[in-house]
Amino acid sequence: MAARYGFNFLWMFIWQEGKAPEPVDLNALDLMQELGLDFVRIPMDYRHWTKDFDYMNPDEDVFNHVDSYIKACRERGLHACLNFHRAPGYCINRNNLERDNLWLDEVAQEGFAYQWKLLAERYKDIANDFLSFDLVNEPPGIGQYGMTREKHAAVVRRTIDAIWSVDPDRQIVIDGLGGGNIAMPELADLDLIQSCRGYQPMAISHYKAGWWSGHEGLPEPTYPNLEWAGKVWNKDTLRDFYKPWLDVEKMGVKVLVGEFGCYNKTPNDVALRWFADLLSLFKEFGWGYSLWNFKGAFGIVEHGRPGTEYEEWRGLKVDKKLLELYLENRVEN
Repeated sequence: MAARYGFNFLWMFIWQEGKAPEPVDLNALDLMQELGLDFVRIPMDYRHWTKDFDYMNPDEDVFNHVDSYIKACRERGLHACLNFHRAPGYCINRNNLERDNLWLDEVAQEGFAYQWKLLAERYKDIANDFLSFDLVNEPPGIGQYGMTREKHAAVVRRTIDAIWSVDPDRQIVIDGLGGGNIAMPELADLDLIQSCRGYQPMAISHYKAGWWSGHEGLPEPTYPNLEWAGKVWNKDTLRDFYKPWLDVEKMGVKVLVGEFGCYNKTPNDVALRWFADLLSLFKEFGWGYSLWNFKGAFGIVEHGRPGTEYEEWRGLKVDKKLLELYLENRVEN
């Protein structure tokens, strides 16, 4: 897949019993088309179509919502990337809600592969130009929840075999281990895209983010030369952080930055200096990227970081300087 650029959209991200997924945001997609952006990552929660952990009997009517997302993207020449943010037996957020363990339990592994196979069958006639599958969002760190590299690789290989049994050409994305941060040379033999993250240092990107335990006691961030986690963070530190991903790329793996972003408690001038270094490195590496997310506390629209200058586009308040950085650091394909 050529380098693509866009956003995460949370239409099927938040599950609440009895509540339908959100409709597609056509205005946002129209804005993307106008700006020449082309990548729509769609994190999904399997509980939208699965009840009481009955993985093998999903309510396929719910997939009509996914149909509408893909259709709206295709009509605008945009690529949709479907992702299980919460998968049978695992989620990086509130994993305790799961009954089973994706890395240890056969019932979860079977259900995970089965549900992806259903989607592969449903969308097998849609070309890779318009659709890819991102198997599971941000697998845990090695040893967490009993996961090892070997167990993760076994789950991935089993699932892609299920997908490719009905759609042998479907483009598949796998997120790095350790929350998307660790490259996977053990899977470099497969024709997959490996997806990394752009959240380091988290003392900038997740400053005062209450769901991250590391936020406690952090001083207001500065950049460059922020001291955190035993390092002084600047552009060179960021370049070093991505070396394992450059190494796996040399093995023939395509790399994508599936998520990056900055929470809205970080002062915007600090965030912009960090974004400038981060995005310029992605351009240097030739990697596509997808901001988490479009609208909200991490977004490019109405995020609320102190000191932001907004410009109105299609009735939306867009972070003007971030958008400029976003567009100027694309690579011509």
